Amino acid sequence: MIRAACAAALLLGLAACTALPRHVAELPGWGQDELVAAVPAFLAGCRPPALPAALCAEAAALPPGDDAAARAFFETRFTLRPAGKGLMTGYYEPELRGAASPSTEYPVPLHTRPADLVEVDLGLFAPDLRGRRTAGRVAGGKLLPYPDRAAIEAGGGPALLWLADPVDRFFLQIQGSGRVLLPDGGVRRVGYDGQNGRAYVPIGRILADRGELPRAEVSMQSIRAWLAAASPERARALMDENPSYVFFRAVPARPDQGPTGAQGVPLTPMRSIAVDRTEIPLGSPVWIVTRHPLTGQPLRRLVMAQDTGGAIRGPARADLFWGWGPEAAAAAGPMKEPSELFVLVPAR
Repeated sequence: MIRAACAAALLLGLAACTALPRHVAELPGWGQDELVAAVPAFLAGCRPPALPAALCAEAAALPPGDDAAARAFFETRFTLRPAGKGLMTGYYEPELRGAASPSTEYPVPLHTRPADLVEVDLGLFAPDLRGRRTAGRVAGGKLLPYPDRAAIEAGGGPALLWLADPVDRFFLQIQGSGRVLLPDGGVRRVGYDGQNGRAYVPIGRILADRGELPRAEVSMQSIRAWLAAASPERARALMDENPSYVFFRAVPARPDQGPTGAQGVPLTPMRSIAVDRTEIPLGSPVWIVTRHPLTGQPLRRLVMAQDTGGAIRGPARADLFWGWGPEAAAAAGPMKEPSELFVLVPAR
């Protein structure tokens, strides 16, 4: 077991398999990251209660483009809290075809949030559930489960836009935001606006359990290929096995910025991650030690906890935002890499 742990540590670029870094400057790969490039993402989400206002003001005063100053700031103003080893996946902002009205070419509705959907913060009733949420509908004075994916799609409802492909909608719901390319060349940004409260069930795991896909080869790309090869009825039945359903709203079109994450700030490609907010406060700087999913090269950089996700649970589970477009999709889809996280905590 120890030998295996050492091998994993070496693969991730750790200097040793037993000793953890005690200071920010000792983080594996710390000297190789261009830290000044992380400052804008840090400032975007720098706010109390996650970070002191005085610390944010000091960061805002850093000389633009001065990597040495940025490095000194993070090294002297923060201490380390190891979050442990876990899994790093990737996500991106998809681009897909759609229209403002339904037609034979665009028959798939992108539903807006229903008026009867009620979200509940479970932390209001149990402190140990702070940050956890559920959703449902109220009937007879009780909160009842909201309909699942199959029932919502069968029941219809108001639509924000109409898409060309139901598989595109399914993966858009997993990503939580996207850019819809209209027939006239326009672009509409759409963002997360609630979820039906049902547990997220990975259909890739279902395919692996049934022997439809080798477990090691499960990725967004391989799942898409399976769905494309299946009959429409079989593809729909598989997607319906994930009862979770995400609703969308229109968001301002900012072509040069990423979508808005759970912290309420635009996500920055390769500098924003989704975390379990009950384990890592939103706004926290986090040092990630993982691998590039396509090249296998070490990927070690300073990122910001600025988003959450239905499948992101646990102290060392994270999802790296890669950006938008084909290149981001190519890297985010297959990313399932071992990782180690270190949270940077303001020094007292």
